[in-house]
Amino acid sequence: MTTREHIASIPLTADDPAAEASIGGLVRDATAHVSTLVRAEVELAKGEIAAEIKKALKGSVFFIVALTVLLFSLFFLFMALGFGFTEWFGWYAWAGFGLTFVLMLVTAGLFAFLGYRKVRKIRAPEKSIAAARDTVAALRHRDSRGDDN
Repeated sequence: MTTREHIASIPLTADDPAAEASIGGLVRDATAHVSTLVRAEVELAKGEIAAEIKKALKGSVFFIVALTVLLFSLFFLFMALGFGFTEWFGWYAWAGFGLTFVLMLVTAGLFAFLGYRKVRKIRAPEKSIAAARDTVAALRHRDSRGDDN
């Protein structure tokens, strides 16, 4: 069943054009038509959004595969860097790879520090918390007065 098949349609003409409708009847019909129109628009939006989300998910799979290949290829970059240090400085292989390891640790530490600084700045949503407290207090106050409205 497609989206179009289960959306109610809006009649473009009156059921009985010869009949004279009252104001109340016209308002009732207009309300029903607006309600049907809004429901149809919501269903159309749901269908379009669902299709776009499926496209985005399929596209994201390719990004995940690309990042995985990049991650595994970094191993070869670090190997080349270790051998490069060995050749450039005339060191033993263990020294070149040791320097590569130290550089990786320093880089990881630097990014961890930068991440810590950003996370440390996160604060609680004070306005939302205050609004929620005010709402709870207002509801408790209303219930304690015995209002049923």
